[in-house]
Amino acid sequence: MEREEGMVIEAKANIAKIKAAKHGECKSCGACPGNDSAIVTAKNEVGAVPGQRVIFEMNETNSLKGAFVVFVLPLIAVFLGAVLGGILVGLAGYPEAPGRVFGGIAAFAAAAAFIKIFDHYVGKKEKSLPVIIRIL
Repeated sequence: MEREEGMVIEAKANIAKIKAAKHGECKSCGACPGNDSAIVTAKNEVGAVPGQRVIFEMNETNSLKGAFVVFVLPLIAVFLGAVLGGILVGLAGYPEAPGRVFGGIAAFAAAAAFIKIFDHYVGKKEKSLPVIIRIL
């Protein structure tokens, strides 16, 4: 489990939004919006309220799954879409190159739609959320 520190900016029932400080790995990635922080939704089992600094844990397995879906899956989809598009267009008797381009684009669009659905589904599952473990 990876532990991070942040400040609660919103709390409703047992869910809180935390403004998490970026660490060295985040600064080199640049994927999160904003200069110094990312907003994280976490389970609030300790009763933290807005303005409090907290420590929260993120499940590394969920982070790895998310990274695979967001970064690797589209690359695989584009490759397979290009290959399949070229084969199908070639079987129809047309030049393969345009089929590869359109197959890659279609597969990328399908992967993007899958990522959107995956994000929506995972965001609603409480067991995949980080957990606030301590108020500082």
